Amino acid sequence: MHWLLFWRPPALLRRVICNLSHDSTEAFEGVLWSCRGPWLTFRDVQALKAGLPPAPIVGDVLVHRDKVAYLQVLP
Repeated sequence: MHWLLFWRPPALLRRVICNLSHDSTEAFEGVLWSCRGPWLTFRDVQALKAGLPPAPIVGDVLVHRDKVAYLQVLP
């Protein structure tokens, strides 16, 4: 079989911080659960805002790749 069938993004199923679009101060932390087409799905998510404690978000979070500035993979 072709090796691309088994390839997965290095951050998949890892805890990441997702910083949204370059002109936004929004970010959240969660597990990158899946990547399907242009959509990223995150689970176990907490909203991050400067000066405030992390706020849990109920349910999955779907984000279009165009809205992501960068992902930081946590240890």
